[in-house]
Amino acid sequence: MGLADIAAGIEVTAEQETRGVPTVDDTGVDLRERFDAHAESLPCDPDAAATVFDAYAGGASVGESAHAGGVAPMTAAKALHRCGVTGVTPLGPTARDILRDWLAGELSRTEALTLTGASKTEFALAAYVETHDQIEELADATAGELTPGTNATVAKRDALAETMSDVSEFF
Repeated sequence: MGLADIAAGIEVTAEQETRGVPTVDDTGVDLRERFDAHAESLPCDPDAAATVFDAYAGGASVGESAHAGGVAPMTAAKALHRCGVTGVTPLGPTARDILRDWLAGELSRTEALTLTGASKTEFALAAYVETHDQIEELADATAGELTPGTNATVAKRDALAETMSDVSEFF
């Protein structure tokens, strides 16, 4: 049996999608202008949201970022979520499932609060995160600001690289 016999009857039923090399050119685009374009979707004014984001991207905590932006920490966390920052929700996966059950009307708020073990403030923030999607345009625009090159944790690790041991040193 030859290759022609094996391939007999086989036909292509799908077309391959042509994909080019993606290019991203954000030169000349002001991040604050992008915040202005989505002012109605942000939990605070665009200048405050941009200040909060800049502080957070620079390594500040959510609370410190809120202080820099002149807003409440809850508002800062909401703004960061809308700007594409992941991990703002204070609940773990199981607690988020319980929150979703409450949002679907399957649990009372009291039951959901008890089962999650969250405070009222944590529960409120988690509910906001679950019911408000990230603003895709802002998430795309801010993604470059949160890359490892500008991440405070990575910057600290790189600064202390000389003091860290390498696995090869143990052999």
